[in-house]
Amino acid sequence: MTECKLTGTHDMLCTMEGLVQKIFRAIVRGRVQGVLYRDFAQRKARALGLTGTVQNLKDGTVEIYAQGDEKKLKEYLEKLKRGSLFSKVQSIEVAWQETETEREDFVILY
Repeated sequence: MTECKLTGTHDMLCTMEGLVQKIFRAIVRGRVQGVLYRDFAQRKARALGLTGTVQNLKDGTVEIYAQGDEKKLKEYLEKLKRGSLFSKVQSIEVAWQETETEREDFVILY
């Protein structure tokens, strides 16, 4: 069972089996489409045990929702900033927020 509570503006803490879960939405700008960035984001998230989604947006950015342990999420953000081999990340806008759904995997949305 998951229990969640709002702890501040856009911060949601979820306790699931004794673990504190956080969720963020990130918008990644730069050369991030057509360069395997979504695949990179998915592989790095799965390696850290995170769940969520990644998708290209029409404006040329990439949107990522990630859920998991706060320490792992911060490590994931550092990896996202470095990017894939062919990408060039200019900026990442991150907003911590609540979620009503729990995902079991990290998936690419098309």
